[in-house]
Amino acid sequence: MEYFHLAHTVRHPGSGKPVAQISHNFDRADQVDRDSLVRLCRSIARVCGVAIQDTGTAAGEAASSQSQTSLPSDVKLLRTLELGPVLALEALWERLGITAALQKIIKQHGYRVDYERALFALTANRLCEPESKLGVWDRWLSKVYLPSCQDLKLDQMYEAMDMFQAHSPAVEEAVFFRTAQLFNLEVDLIFYDTTTAAFAINEEDDDQGLRRFGRPKNGAWSPQVVIALAVTRDGLPVRSWVLPGQTADASTVARIKADLRDWNLGRALFVADAGMNSQQNRQELAKACGTYLLATRLGSQAEVKEEVLARPGRFKVIAENLQAKEVVVGDGARRRRYIVCYNPLEAKRQQLHREQVLRELEGELGKHPDLKATARWAIDLLASGRYRRYLKIEAATNHLTINRRAAPGSGSN
Repeated sequence: MEYFHLAHTVRHPGSGKPVAQISHNFDRADQVDRDSLVRLCRSIARVCGVAIQDTGTAAGEAASSQSQTSLPSDVKLLRTLELGPVLALEALWERLGITAALQKIIKQHGYRVDYERALFALTANRLCEPESKLGVWDRWLSKVYLPSCQDLKLDQMYEAMDMFQAHSPAVEEAVFFRTAQLFNLEVDLIFYDTTTAAFAINEEDDDQGLRRFGRPKNGAWSPQVVIALAVTRDGLPVRSWVLPGQTADASTVARIKADLRDWNLGRALFVADAGMNSQQNRQELAKACGTYLLATRLGSQAEVKEEVLARPGRFKVIAENLQAKEVVVGDGARRRRYIVCYNPLEAKRQQLHREQVLRELEGELGKHPDLKATARWAIDLLASGRYRRYLKIEAATNHLTINRRAAPGSGSN
């Protein structure tokens, strides 16, 4: 049994996915009053300032005939295909050198299928109307004007992804240098970082797979892969990597440096966050006169705590929220340069936060005459992420007291 409904699409407040919301029910399809529906359509069209065409009446047929008077009598409109977006994307695809790079790989390795066309179809669909590989082959290609892709088979869509995965470094290199040429990029800085992508599966892959149990950025513990990306100072991608899920950030640098060394980028400064800062990585980055800039936490290295922070010197004001000074440790070619950064706005915010926490602790300790650290309330405070760093247990009395040294600049003694 069929029913007619008047509906419009809205986004679900929870999931954010589009869902149909029914505004009116027209009852069963075999009992609906057609004339009433036509009147409703004409009323809506009049409000919107558009015309409707009713091909079910003589007047509608006359209007349809009149609308096609510009076509020869022996020509009928069978269907329309979308052209503009795919035409622009194909021009960009060729301009970036992707066509030439893929065709070169296909020729060198003797592939008998034009996988370049399959990869373009998948990419264009992703930018226009994202579908699965089956959806691209079964539905989307019939709606756009891409005659060079009409003879593709479904299996070739999957095979094209395998081919691209096997030769992606060559394609990425060709596209990067073509992009650098088109945009006159200055490849003097290479920014590098990693993230994770987790999967909702119960078991990790076998020995040949990439998905391994690890801790994603959002916590928990699940099978994941590590995604690494290097970009220029303008944010344009240089190259990407997909690594096994248990790969530690610090262990990726050697491979990334070796892969980029083959590209002969010249004297480029490698920039990464504190997760990449280790003795092994610094030695790897320094090979072949390499230069690098790595972030580090103030308390993570003895040299920083004992020598860098103890050096006198004025900070140079760079912006309202950034001051910096340079500290050189060591002599000769093996000396190390540190840039100590200071954010006065953040320092003020943290100071106010510490003062607030200390006031809360003073009030909490004042509620309890017995300050034994074994009391339930004391155990809860010691387990709190907000308070525990500002507390200590006196060895002589086993009493819980405030650790003033953990709150420098708080104004308390």
